[in-house]
Amino acid sequence: MPQEKDTGGVKGGKPFILDQRWFVRAWEQVRKNRGGPGVDGVTIEQFESRLDDELFKLWNRMSSGTYFPKPVKAVPIPKPDGGVRVLGVPTVADRVAQTVVANLAQAGMESVFLPDSYGFRPGRGALDAVGKARERCQHYDWVVDLDIAKFFDSVDHELLMRVVEWQGWPRWAVICVQRWITAPMMDVDGQVSPRERGTPQGGVISPVLANLFLHVVFDTWMVREFPGVPFERYADDAICHCSTRRLAHELVERLRQRFTQCGLELHPVKTKIVYCQDSNRRGTGLGPTRFTFLGYEFRARTVKGKYGLFDAFRPGVDPVKRAGMISTIRNWRLPKRTGATWDDLAEWINPVVRGWMNYYARFAAQEFAPVLSYLNWRLFAWMRAKHRYRSVKKALRQWKRITRFGLFVHWQDPHPNTYVAFQ
Repeated sequence: MPQEKDTGGVKGGKPFILDQRWFVRAWEQVRKNRGGPGVDGVTIEQFESRLDDELFKLWNRMSSGTYFPKPVKAVPIPKPDGGVRVLGVPTVADRVAQTVVANLAQAGMESVFLPDSYGFRPGRGALDAVGKARERCQHYDWVVDLDIAKFFDSVDHELLMRVVEWQGWPRWAVICVQRWITAPMMDVDGQVSPRERGTPQGGVISPVLANLFLHVVFDTWMVREFPGVPFERYADDAICHCSTRRLAHELVERLRQRFTQCGLELHPVKTKIVYCQDSNRRGTGLGPTRFTFLGYEFRARTVKGKYGLFDAFRPGVDPVKRAGMISTIRNWRLPKRTGATWDDLAEWINPVVRGWMNYYARFAAQEFAPVLSYLNWRLFAWMRAKHRYRSVKKALRQWKRITRFGLFVHWQDPHPNTYVAFQ
């Protein structure tokens, strides 16, 4: 990360010299990512309408050390298990400021991270971690599926700042991080609560800090204490591969102690030891035989090989995620949108479905096919409602004709396992 320059206390000078171009680049990223307003109610559009003034003000305050973030806005998000995850949404200005630091930090830390760390790094992503896990599950019989309880709510501020300072971040960035992680949270009723631990999910800088913290707490510790146990980690999601059940139990116990020392806790229920059962590994009574990682469920799946069908321990879209996508399509209420045209629907739906396909159809694509089959069924229902086809046969003839145009992304040169035409 670039270091600040000392102005020598010259009158009118800034304590820290920051390049204004960093702020322009950060703004472009924030605008692209969109997102709602923070506690000040300022939207992306409103911020852009006075962009020059806002960016200059932000640069001036960060350069002089007088920048203080506003409270983060608490936004409750329902979880699939019935719980609630609280996101902390910073203001647009604070998101720009965090992006400035995040960009510089990521560039400076890339040479520090280990190969098995995949989160928020250039040229790496969640699918790379899933692919490596798939490969290693063929060679290691046991997996430790780690779950850190309420990680983003539990990070110890003192330890986190020690890690940041150890990394050698410039003083202006350290000051900003200290103020971001201690910024209070404002709930929906306007009540402001101080934060003594954690770094809020929803902030641009939080994943960067999580990655750095777990690099020290987990990655380097694993290499030092368990050099024969490979792992994949994406932010606070991690799995470890063990050759024996005994080694897996030892690892869980040692990790429990390690995390406790660092102010964290392994979830007592969600952390589990999984046996990679398939055609070549048929042990019984060995506990769980499946786990989820980054939206994929790993379990024995029937595949076709050189000598016929067999079971292989492979990833496929998590059934919970698949059900969520189907629920999203249902909530679109397509048959009710008879005022829309085919082009209207394609413009709206294609970006969403393209994202789903690019991620969830990468492995065991046939497991993702029900999502597209359901989407086709709802589009067929929309077509019948819009054009008032009473005859199913007539509607099917029209459907067969319209699908040839490839208007929707899942109709365009489809993968044989992901495209399921309505029958």
